[in-house]
Amino acid sequence: MKKNTPLLVTGILLLAALIGVTLLLISEKKTNRELVTGFELEKEDLENEYTRFAQQYDELQLTVSNDSLATLLEQEQQKTQRLLEELRRVKSSNATEIRRLKKELATLRSVMIGYINQIDSLNRLTAHQKTVIEQVTRKYNAASRQISNLAEEKKNLNEKVTLAAQLDASNIQVQPVNKRDKTAKKVKDVVRFRISFTIVKNITAQAGERTLYVRITKPDNDVLTKDASATFDYENRKLPYSIKKYIEYTGEEQPVTVYWTVEEFLYAGAYRVDVFAEGTLIGSHSFTLE
Repeated sequence: MKKNTPLLVTGILLLAALIGVTLLLISEKKTNRELVTGFELEKEDLENEYTRFAQQYDELQLTVSNDSLATLLEQEQQKTQRLLEELRRVKSSNATEIRRLKKELATLRSVMIGYINQIDSLNRLTAHQKTVIEQVTRKYNAASRQISNLAEEKKNLNEKVTLAAQLDASNIQVQPVNKRDKTAKKVKDVVRFRISFTIVKNITAQAGERTLYVRITKPDNDVLTKDASATFDYENRKLPYSIKKYIEYTGEEQPVTVYWTVEEFLYAGAYRVDVFAEGTLIGSHSFTLE
């Protein structure tokens, strides 16, 4: 019995060692399985992050109007896509590659933050520029309206001044006379028209020589004239006149008399006399011949 004791002890020790090794192998296998699971989860998380980064670059490009910045964003997006493809090909157990790609992701994150800040700064600048442009536009439009109003007021004032400075013919009278220089009662006896009127006093009108045009219009609207080329300017057209008269205007009331010698055939009806000065109608009078 004593001879077998060392063998028994040795057997027990060997059995214990075998059990210990077995347990250690089981523990290591479990640990390795847990590590592989951890690497797979880490790889999956990295893939998700890379995918989100690629999507974020798409979104960032929609907010950029700067061509150079848009090109840089596209390059970073392509780099992100390339690294994502590399990650998908890496085995979960390749810890070295996963760590490298994780570092690349950290670099990409830093670059993206820089771009986000740059885009935000540009957007703020653009918004500020838009605000400034809107303010300048409002001020310009306000100034333009003010200038337009002033121009309209000036135009109205000039028109009023022009109207105020115009001559005015009043008390127009037409006396048809016969060959004895008496008032003709019948149209067939008229040999001359004596036309008289008064240029009204106007202290705002400029003194000096003025030209008056008198038109005598027959019932058929023909104008009595001695020369078809005798015309004057009125409202962008040429009008024939019957009598042309020069006066020296002083601003005071001034009587004017002109004569028309009848050499045409006259017939009964309504006649009209119009007086013009400086392209403006300054008086009219109608009369009837029987």
